Amino acid sequence: MHDKVELMSPAGSFEAMVAAIQGGADSVYFGVEQLNMRARATMNFVIDDLPAIAKLCKENNVRSYLTLNTIIYEHDISMMKVIVDEVKKAGIDALIASDQAVINYASRQGVSVHISTQANITNVDTIDFYSRFADVMVLSRELSLNQVRQICKSIQKEQIKGPSGNLIEIEVFAHGALCMAVSGKCYLSLHTQNSSANRGVCIQNCRRKYRVIDIEDGHELEIDNEYIMSPKDLCTIDFLDQLIDAGVKVLKIEGRGKAADYVKTVTACYREAIDSYYAKSYSIEKAEIWKEKMREVYNRDFWGGYYLGREMGEWTNGSGSQALTRKIYIGKASNYYSKSGIAEFLLEAYSLKVGDKVMITGPTTGVIETIIETLHVNEEGAKESAEKGDYCAFKTNQQVRNSDKLYKIVPSTIDEKQLANS
Repeated sequence: MHDKVELMSPAGSFEAMVAAIQGGADSVYFGVEQLNMRARATMNFVIDDLPAIAKLCKENNVRSYLTLNTIIYEHDISMMKVIVDEVKKAGIDALIASDQAVINYASRQGVSVHISTQANITNVDTIDFYSRFADVMVLSRELSLNQVRQICKSIQKEQIKGPSGNLIEIEVFAHGALCMAVSGKCYLSLHTQNSSANRGVCIQNCRRKYRVIDIEDGHELEIDNEYIMSPKDLCTIDFLDQLIDAGVKVLKIEGRGKAADYVKTVTACYREAIDSYYAKSYSIEKAEIWKEKMREVYNRDFWGGYYLGREMGEWTNGSGSQALTRKIYIGKASNYYSKSGIAEFLLEAYSLKVGDKVMITGPTTGVIETIIETLHVNEEGAKESAEKGDYCAFKTNQQVRNSDKLYKIVPSTIDEKQLANS
């Protein structure tokens, strides 16, 4: 179906979707309503957004995939069918699904299906089974590179084709958060809070600190790493050539719960890496540069997952993100002067000065990052800095819309007191 490997990026909002497109994604995946694995996220789309999503993606030559990959109960069937019908009507390119009810209904309606990682595909016979319904399948995250390579070879050798008549394409996760459980099939959240990970409402118990106590004698066990269930983030950019050479056709970035700047930065890095692979200029040295760039946005540090034959995961040694930078909200756009390319903002928090790095985000704007070179404040003309309550204006390299949000990018080591005095 595709001559080159496809880069698929996450979108939990229109800001993130535009950011993925700006970063160079070939396709985006997203969820609607509650029947997706990020149902808890506040950024989910609604059914009425589907026509706008399809239009945006088609205008930018980007494929659109809707995730409908939770466990489906009897009371979900009618809603599931409504979503599938609207997907077909709006012209969304495919569904990502794992429940047989969704796969069966979508297939009957002529809607293309990708088999989700939740189906835990680990061998070619399972691929042969699902080939009746789908042209693209996501492999289990726990497979080694050799296992992935063997499955891709077997598809070629056995000429396993999907409904389209083309050979089955293999999709794998290339970057992002990893779950401690096999393909995300975890019940920890369900047992503790009656909030099922398999219904998209995981509370991420595994990302917390725990003490392990011997029940018989009350002794606390000594643990080298306090976050013994929280894996580092998957990163394959330093062996991306091996993934592509293995026969993988789709590389997927995790992160529908992540902000637009994460989506744009990670997508752009993998876009450059893929393009350099085909230009025969890919190198480990370049990969390290991309890796450092991705350290600036949300991450739990990186490891290569199970692709390289690791039997155990690598665990984080801290809570939350270990990003080198963070963004601080400071204001919103109030005007844009198209002839001069200057955007005006009302500062609602903190100050801004010449030399600061800023980021602007919005549903249509996506993500703009720039360094303040000149700053016009209120009606006072050019100044070195602006304070909370001021209107300030500076040049941007693309259009800004009213109410777009303005953030200052600062080192993650800066605390609120330092920020207030900066």
